Amino acid sequence: MGAQKSIHAGKAKIDVNVDLTHKLCASLMLTPFRSTGSPFSLIIGSLYIKHPNLFGGSEKLDLSWDKGLYDSNILVAYRRPRPEWLSQQSFVIQHSISPEIGIHGVPMENFSRSGSGGVNLSRLSVGLDLNEPASSKWSSATSIKFEHVGPVNDDGRSISRDIDGFPVTCSGNSHDSMVVLRQESRFAKANDCSFSRLSLQIEQGIPVLSKWLIFNRFKFIASKGVKLGPAFLLTSLTGGSIVGDMAPYQAFAIGGLGTVRGYGEGAVGCGRSCLIANSELTFPLKNNLEIVTCHTSAQPATQLCPN
Repeated sequence: MGAQKSIHAGKAKIDVNVDLTHKLCASLMLTPFRSTGSPFSLIIGSLYIKHPNLFGGSEKLDLSWDKGLYDSNILVAYRRPRPEWLSQQSFVIQHSISPEIGIHGVPMENFSRSGSGGVNLSRLSVGLDLNEPASSKWSSATSIKFEHVGPVNDDGRSISRDIDGFPVTCSGNSHDSMVVLRQESRFAKANDCSFSRLSLQIEQGIPVLSKWLIFNRFKFIASKGVKLGPAFLLTSLTGGSIVGDMAPYQAFAIGGLGTVRGYGEGAVGCGRSCLIANSELTFPLKNNLEIVTCHTSAQPATQLCPN
């Protein structure tokens, strides 16, 4: 069952959307000998609060809260009005908890409910987002944020090592801290018969303190889609590399629908560098069905966690 409600208070608009559909399903899927805690843990839903004129000068305040069965995300964003030809600035505070699929191995004496091996990432970030004015085909965004990342188990307790005794953080402690300067540029072009996309992302860990992570991470995704009669051909090339300090959760994971079909997320391997070439040919069938043939070549360099 679900419910959605809009409340107008002055110029503020509050949207509430709660979904209880998974409550019964999750209860049946979990083993009877394991307690799931409070009934609230089985509810998924979202809450959005948007204020378009916070201090009377068209300042915008957005608050959002999304909760799943195994993940949650809280976001607070404050934006001041600026001319359209200037970059739009947002002050952002965000806290998220999500299953970490890139870490192989499970914590000792831990029961995993999320399918991630019992390792989840608790990430707190505070900083500034800058969105440049978009052209007809290019768009770019820059951010600088302080990030505090700590792996936790399914019960929310901090962990620092996996079942084999290897650290799941770069520092070897229960958390990593860093200041990250991130820049991303995107290109998109499309017509009735084809499309082209390109995404370039660079992350730089700034050495504010000696204990914080210092690294440079680069990733690119290039894809091309072409319509061939009733069929559709999609080719993509994905690659990346990281130099400097690296926590296991920062590694490039190979496996899953986005990289290698037929494998779980990160099941092929993960490492400091990777290169993935993928091609898929889709044929439409009757009754809204499609058949897909694909070929993938993937190579993790300096593999860290092979299966």
